[in-house]
Amino acid sequence: MEIPKEITLISNVLETNGFSAYLVGGCVRDFYLGRMPKDWDITTNATPEEIQNIFPDSVYENTFGTVGVKTDSEDPSLKIVEITTFRTESEYSDKRHPDEVKFAQTVEEDLSRRSFTVNAMAMRLGWSSETQELVDPYGGMTDLKAKIIRSVGDPRKRFEEDALRIMRAARFSTELNFEIELQTSRAIVEKAGLLEMIAKERIRDELTKILMSERAGAGIYLLEQLDILRYVLPELREGLGVGQNLHHIYSVFEHNVRALEYATEKKFSLEIRMASLLHDIGKPKVKAGDGPNSTFYNHDIVGAKMTAKALDRLKFGRDFIEKVTHLVRYHLFYYNVGEVSDAGVRRFIRRVGPEHIDDLLKLREADRIGSGVPKAFPYRLRHLLFMIDKVRHDPVSPKMLKIDGKKVMEITKLQPSPKIGQIINILLEEVIDNPEKNTEEYLENRTLELDALPEVILLTMSESAKATKEEFEEGVEADIKKKHRV
Repeated sequence: MEIPKEITLISNVLETNGFSAYLVGGCVRDFYLGRMPKDWDITTNATPEEIQNIFPDSVYENTFGTVGVKTDSEDPSLKIVEITTFRTESEYSDKRHPDEVKFAQTVEEDLSRRSFTVNAMAMRLGWSSETQELVDPYGGMTDLKAKIIRSVGDPRKRFEEDALRIMRAARFSTELNFEIELQTSRAIVEKAGLLEMIAKERIRDELTKILMSERAGAGIYLLEQLDILRYVLPELREGLGVGQNLHHIYSVFEHNVRALEYATEKKFSLEIRMASLLHDIGKPKVKAGDGPNSTFYNHDIVGAKMTAKALDRLKFGRDFIEKVTHLVRYHLFYYNVGEVSDAGVRRFIRRVGPEHIDDLLKLREADRIGSGVPKAFPYRLRHLLFMIDKVRHDPVSPKMLKIDGKKVMEITKLQPSPKIGQIINILLEEVIDNPEKNTEEYLENRTLELDALPEVILLTMSESAKATKEEFEEGVEADIKKKHRV
């Protein structure tokens, strides 16, 4: 792997001006692993003011000695390269940030403050690759070759300084497929409770990186093994050891993780991975009975509420929470070929939202594989997809009608009132049943007919339209849900 020319140039400029320059941290680790680093960080004995004098086109807006040097790189990750002055850190009263930062004289002092040995290496860049020098005071290269995550110094002290290192250890182990050294793992278990002092946003970010790694499922198992999961997603732990019925061969917890593993294998989005992990978290709360005949009625509804609460606690964004919660809420659908009409499929699309159909089917794939069944996408789901494609462009929402509230008021001479909405509800239900009615002529004539009805009858028709038993929710689907005890 070649070191980017922007990094080599900055390092050479620093050394030309009489200062040392080292690549440090994760980029050194990744360089020796043959992985493309996400960031290239440089450390130096130059002060922030001296760095800015050498590189006028730079920014310094923090108290940690880090200067961002702007480059002309076309690579977004190299447009600003961070250079940090050697530093040491004092006590960590809040278990996250040092109370005081002091500049140091040597790179070895700087490395002493770092979390893990594989991240506590520095590489000096000479004018050619032959003059590269590795600084490794804590045996990081040995641990790198042995695939071990080991704390620098006393692990208990390290985790007491910055409790987020507990999550980071699990994340590095997951991403790199490294084992956590025994004393380090014991210290994690002992100090895991310190995570309660960490801002939820930081925990969220580490969890997200675990879920987006290639070994996301292994990462969740590791969080449980290290007694971390109870401080991250305690709702998920409720499924530990909870057996299911004759339609599942795994416990609720293992089923959720296996669904995540499939979503990871297929490189699905973060939203689908999260929904796969959480889709059945409502089951333990609603379980009735035991053994092959146990039931889990309404676990999709309960699980959606639990999902929203968990993701809100972890400070995920509103749109993300709404998307994942929606997928969990509607992941439980059944479809039998020949038993559901086109209108039933249209009502299904209306209920779950056209924009969620593709992701919902991906979640269903993950759910099926997580249950231990051989096929992720059997004939029934393929036929449902065919039916969805067939009716996808049919009207399923008021905005798809050839008439709107404004037109209704123009035709009827009505002022804005609940009556307008009642008419629209009735028209939509009729069009869902028969899309051929979605013409301006029919809808305008029908609007006049509805307007002429007594208010009590119109209200009754409107409520009836909203309460129409949907074929995917009642009738056929209800029978199948009962059969599968969910």
